[in-house]
Amino acid sequence: MLLLFNKPYGVLCQFSGAGRPTLANYIDVKDVYPAGRLDTDSEGLLVLTDDGRLQNRISHPHHKLPKIYRAQVEGLPTEESLERLRRGVSLSDGLTRPAKVGLIPEPQGLWPRDPPIRFRKRVADSWIEITLLEGRNRQVRRMTAAVGHPTLRLIRWAIGEWTVEGLEPGAYRRAG
Repeated sequence: MLLLFNKPYGVLCQFSGAGRPTLANYIDVKDVYPAGRLDTDSEGLLVLTDDGRLQNRISHPHHKLPKIYRAQVEGLPTEESLERLRRGVSLSDGLTRPAKVGLIPEPQGLWPRDPPIRFRKRVADSWIEITLLEGRNRQVRRMTAAVGHPTLRLIRWAIGEWTVEGLEPGAYRRAG
């Protein structure tokens, strides 16, 4: 069994947690587990399965399953900043693998975040799409900060062939 879940902001990627919303608040299917994680302050696609082999294939970087993120960042990244992200950024745990990165318009039909992002009149923001073949802890946030454009909002849009398209926050659907 495979479930696609649109994880809302503030939800822990586990089924139990003291005083915080968890997957158990949204998913009533037994014996499924997340294939990878999303930080509490990130949103979007989380894949859950009851198949350990599939869970490993989805989450282990050895399999190079692309993960697409849409990030609202502070400022307007220059081509030089985007190129640095594409080549790989030196982080405290080493150089990231090359990534596919580009500026995108604000995604259409995007659900509002609760709580909303703090709006600052004097600081512009923009959206980038970044495709990774690895999944380090808080990687997109650390990468964008390293090139001078901190992430304000982060949404995992797709993992391999699966996408969050059409799923409201907190909703899930079975996938084939």
